[in-house]
Amino acid sequence: MINRLFRQTDIPKKYHSNFIHLYFDIGWFGILSGSAVNFLNVYAARLGATGLQIGFLAAASAVVNLLIAIPAASWIEKRNTNRAVFWSSIFYRLGYALWIPLPLISNPQLQIWALIAITFFMAIPLTPLGVGFNALFAESVPLNYRAHVAGIRNVVFAFTYMASSLLSGFLLENLSFISGYQIIFGIGFFGAAMSSLHLYFVRPLTDETLPLPPSSMPDSDQKASSPRGILATMRLDVLQTPFRRVLILLLAFHFAHYITNPLYALYNVNILHLNDNHIGIGTALYYLTVFIGSMQLSKAVRWLGHKRVTGWGVVGMATYPLTLALSHQVWHFYLISILGGVTWAFAGGAYANYMLEKIPPNDRPSHLAWYTMALNSAILLSSFIGPAIGDLMGLTTALVVFGVMRALAGLAILKWG
Repeated sequence: MINRLFRQTDIPKKYHSNFIHLYFDIGWFGILSGSAVNFLNVYAARLGATGLQIGFLAAASAVVNLLIAIPAASWIEKRNTNRAVFWSSIFYRLGYALWIPLPLISNPQLQIWALIAITFFMAIPLTPLGVGFNALFAESVPLNYRAHVAGIRNVVFAFTYMASSLLSGFLLENLSFISGYQIIFGIGFFGAAMSSLHLYFVRPLTDETLPLPPSSMPDSDQKASSPRGILATMRLDVLQTPFRRVLILLLAFHFAHYITNPLYALYNVNILHLNDNHIGIGTALYYLTVFIGSMQLSKAVRWLGHKRVTGWGVVGMATYPLTLALSHQVWHFYLISILGGVTWAFAGGAYANYMLEKIPPNDRPSHLAWYTMALNSAILLSSFIGPAIGDLMGLTTALVVFGVMRALAGLAILKWG
């Protein structure tokens, strides 16, 4: 099955290089995500961070992204997409190196606020990276191969995330707090650097392989009727297209997705009393099923299409917070992780391609900038609302409410997407 998934004999040779480097890019990114990023909130929770402070870790990036997403898109449009993405990734990922000395600071609260400040400044290059990578993916992968490439990227990401998460949990349990987290942050920085190296070799294609979906075709008089001056820079005309509905639906999806994140570390550490090795094993099980599910993504998309795979995947994602709220033992956590990985394999693998189907190829940066604003609006709002509801209702009740929200977001995509 794996051999069939990675087989490139039936893919034109001119696409091989891009596809291979995209696979290596996400593989190294998986190492970063399974080590430093995966244990960041756990690290903050063990330092005594509140739910609001953990929310700030996500909100810091979201604020910056909201402020500069549109200018970042304009900057991307005027440059070679490959070079813009590469250099943005370099400046963004240098910030991970600053995490390495943080455990040496003796004051836990100072460490927490230093993390928040570093995250804030990392968000400046992260914004053009986020806008630009989606555009680069669309430019470097033909439409009829996107589900295939996205599926393999999910598989590679799941495998490296799983391996690095298991290794990180083992190291943290067997090393001192300071040296353990320094090594984990160092592994993450190395993965980030290697991921950027492979992004350098991803090249936009010179031909457009498939026509646009009818729903994303620009109007013939769009250019003539576009607003001028500052309104032209803001590209408010994007909101007058069918893409507006996609933005609203993805905003709802991301809000329901991210609102749970500040609560997970608090629930796992303070209620389930999991140690770092338990969390590493649970994360590995999660991405094991992401790995397995991703191998079926291309088949599912051919059968249902990106929209329905996204919608049903989001509905399925509701099971994670709903069942976590009912868990009391470590084996419950492991079982929930297995179920959660399957649903994310489909939702996470399909939603970006669902969005790209609705964007005209000649105007991707501006549409993706509006998507970036929707994404970060969801992150910003959820970062504060999630902990507030958790404090008001209690962690268990809040997780149930948020699970229901995910199910409703998925059903909305199925009905109106």
